[in-house]
Amino acid sequence: MLRESVASALGRERLAFDRLTTPFNDLLILFGAGGLGKKTVQGLRRVGIKPLAFADNNRALWGSQIEGLPVLSPQEAAQKFGDRAAFVITIWGAGGSHRLGQTRRQLCDLGCLKVADFASLFWKYPFVFLPYYALGLPHLLLEQAESIREAMTLWADQASRYEYLAQMRWRLQLDFDGLPSPVKHAQYFPPDLFDIKEDEIFVDCGAYDGDSLRVFMERQPVFGGRWIAIEPDPLNLRALAETLSTLPAHWRNKVDIRPLALGSRRGKVRFELSGLPSSGIRAWGGQEVECVPLEEILGEVQPTFIKMDIEGAEMDALIGARRVIEKHLPVLAICVYHQPDHLWRIPLLIRSFSDQYRYFLRTHNEEGWDLVCYAIPVSRLKAMGSGKETP
Repeated sequence: MLRESVASALGRERLAFDRLTTPFNDLLILFGAGGLGKKTVQGLRRVGIKPLAFADNNRALWGSQIEGLPVLSPQEAAQKFGDRAAFVITIWGAGGSHRLGQTRRQLCDLGCLKVADFASLFWKYPFVFLPYYALGLPHLLLEQAESIREAMTLWADQASRYEYLAQMRWRLQLDFDGLPSPVKHAQYFPPDLFDIKEDEIFVDCGAYDGDSLRVFMERQPVFGGRWIAIEPDPLNLRALAETLSTLPAHWRNKVDIRPLALGSRRGKVRFELSGLPSSGIRAWGGQEVECVPLEEILGEVQPTFIKMDIEGAEMDALIGARRVIEKHLPVLAICVYHQPDHLWRIPLLIRSFSDQYRYFLRTHNEEGWDLVCYAIPVSRLKAMGSGKETP
């Protein structure tokens, strides 16, 4: 995969969408009227293209207008436009069971002649759409081929290597069908790799509304440790406080909330206030919040487990936690799907901190969402932790 020349990849990026949609390159129906569909409409208008309509499987949307476009049923959209427009699938998100191939087959069965996906469209207009989570441009990946190959050598089991190769194939070739299905265990708590300790000192970076805490409580009802919840979004903090109010007193006393963003140095950052799991640091807008290195937040606290799901700030936050990781060797569960290059840069960064970790890669949602790098210190790795569980 990495032998392709940068020039060849640049050509594929420019032509992939048009090859799927010619002769209807600018006559587009967007299949999926959710957040990604709205983002796509807004971006296309910036380049002078107005889609003809949305199509969506949600009956409640039929007959309405979104972003000024009519929302049609799939059947009506296919009947009106199946042979005179291209259908672009704009469904891709965490939390569901959807696979792009399902919608592709649905549209072909309805008689739609030209079907493309949002990713090839985003390749065509990268200055508008990219990077978008793990999706980036192939030629930029090929420029980092040496690091990508180096990271491949880190994965400690066959399941991780398989996942890594599938992820790289998707990034380079948009092979959605080749992406493995999620593992069955709860996110951040793989039972085949290490055991949860009763006195765990858990640092929850991106605590949201306490979702990881709730899962942990189910896994570890007897707990004598400490839970440090780091969350800068005031709306999420309110939801987190509500979660804590429902917990038994002995659990509430173990949770320490820190309303801060994480980075490599102290300062102010702009933070999106959405009350959603995807709220994060932004270049503009939002609200100014305090950003602090993790080692400064923790002080003398000796963490045994650090989880990070902080919407693309993971690299900077890990740099700000370097001395903590080097000294205490906590279990690390770090999301690697918020930026295209985090898949290899994050494990390589952790490896630069210590040679006492073994690395595993697991996806917890369809089509690459909630992809987590587990860096397990050798001292906590299960004897059977060679990754027996497969996706």
